[in-house]
Amino acid sequence: MTYDPTGHLLLTPVDREAPVRVQRLRQLGMGEHPDPAFDEFAHKLAEVTAAPYSMVNFIDENQQFFAGLHTPEGAHAGTDLNAVAASGGVSRFMARDHGYCPHVVVRRKALVLEDVCDYPRFAGNPVVDEIGIRSYLGAPLIDRTGIALGTICVVDTEPRPWGRAGLETIKSMAAELIEQIHRREDGGF
Repeated sequence: MTYDPTGHLLLTPVDREAPVRVQRLRQLGMGEHPDPAFDEFAHKLAEVTAAPYSMVNFIDENQQFFAGLHTPEGAHAGTDLNAVAASGGVSRFMARDHGYCPHVVVRRKALVLEDVCDYPRFAGNPVVDEIGIRSYLGAPLIDRTGIALGTICVVDTEPRPWGRAGLETIKSMAAELIEQIHRREDGGF
């Protein structure tokens, strides 16, 4: 377990790869601006999983950026998480210590949380109380250089029995998006 200098348990894992990831994302021209292709992919991911929210998420040292975002309302223009959460909308930006994607990136493995409240480490995450997230399914986006660029994920405000089928789906969708990113890098996207 990791503790901050005051001795408090850090619930968000230490991410030593973040500087290299940021450099790679900049090289690819990703991670700073919404991308219609990633929004389209997030929409497809939501349809395939029947989830109300889905994201293509890139993570730097301080925050997460949803380059692709699908919400039930289609609202995703906000930039201040607290203001957006208070208004019922969803932001493209979220603090690194909010949510579960930073765990997926550091672990480099998919994560299935059918009910986040069943896991003390995850139940205390700010997204549970601030946004009402109850279930999560995410997979890392590991590119050809071996860097975990970010994640794709789906979330719901209700517990969801994702099961093995959900895990296989999110992993295959992550592989599909990585192929698209590689084609983009090679000039064919």
